[in-house]
Amino acid sequence: MELSYWEHKSWFSNVDFTIIGSGIVGLNCALSLKEKYPKSNILVLERGSLPQGASTKNAGFACFGSVSELLADLEHHTEQEVAELVQKRWNGIQRLRNLLGDSAIGFELHGSHELFPLEKPAFFEKCMDSISYLNDLMESVFGEKPFLPNRNLFGFENIQEQYITHVFEGQLDTGKMMRSLIQKCLSNGIPILYGVEVEALLEAETKAVVKTKNFEFDSKQVFVATNGFASKLLKSESIKPARAQVLITEPIKNLHIKGTFHFDEGYYYFRNIDNRILFGGGRNLDFDTEETTEFGHTEIIQNKLEALLNQTILPHQNVKIERRWSGIMGVGNQKSPIVKPISNSIFCGVRLGGMGVALGSLVGKELADLADL
Repeated sequence: MELSYWEHKSWFSNVDFTIIGSGIVGLNCALSLKEKYPKSNILVLERGSLPQGASTKNAGFACFGSVSELLADLEHHTEQEVAELVQKRWNGIQRLRNLLGDSAIGFELHGSHELFPLEKPAFFEKCMDSISYLNDLMESVFGEKPFLPNRNLFGFENIQEQYITHVFEGQLDTGKMMRSLIQKCLSNGIPILYGVEVEALLEAETKAVVKTKNFEFDSKQVFVATNGFASKLLKSESIKPARAQVLITEPIKNLHIKGTFHFDEGYYYFRNIDNRILFGGGRNLDFDTEETTEFGHTEIIQNKLEALLNQTILPHQNVKIERRWSGIMGVGNQKSPIVKPISNSIFCGVRLGGMGVALGSLVGKELADLADL
């Protein structure tokens, strides 16, 4: 497709910054660039009709790491690295709340609870015994001790008699958050073009060439914020896609469950929303199949989610599933995001793991901080 004179002049000429990906990271990067360079010409490109990946498909958890997740992280990272990563998640959520306001993102602070299955008593005891140690490690992040044991407040079955509660974790409305970010970009004069798939990025002398499926254009600097899809453009980086499958029930009368919940080292997670239960996870049942950029769901994971829903979360209730979907995350051997220059004019902010909501705002700002006009 050849661009008309008007198309090229209006959208693709004299572009200072191009952001690839209109998710949490990409839009926060665009807003930070506009703040840093108010007169700059910024363009956001999105391959889908809505943000692809996970930004509009996640569960809306404002989470920082459960006890079992942190213990798993400490097997591969130092105490300082884990504390710094949790600090980034905390800072990211605070930045998002300050940027848009709690009402605009549907933020609610109900705390989160980690559940432990009956068949893993030793693991449960290990986590309970670690509360004091992790509270000491995390107190510098939150200003108080975040973890405390709690009784089975919501009548779940087939779990240990106590949860571990994180008092600072909350939840938000993913759709509201993304609509607010999009509106803020548009009101700041930042165009977002949908249905534009970038196939390659080329480094030129003082610029980058953005090659899309149908045309190409020049940009002084380019920022890749496609997370789980980033390996298509960034061959040198260690990023793997990770599909997360989710379901949501029909409305449930007198639903008493409120808050966010995790179990099995964070591989399963559920919450209340609009008198429904949103439940996702199970990637650990079939890591190889879920390492994909293809959306969809599988019988093995959906059957497990339904079994846990009926046997643990909402026992003795006849609940119906209204909708199923999936999102694509970006993961790697390390939990920390990759925010760095790829060349003189190409930069990336990717590999947010399962903490994209918490990290995205901060990673977007850090990505924008790499810009230098």
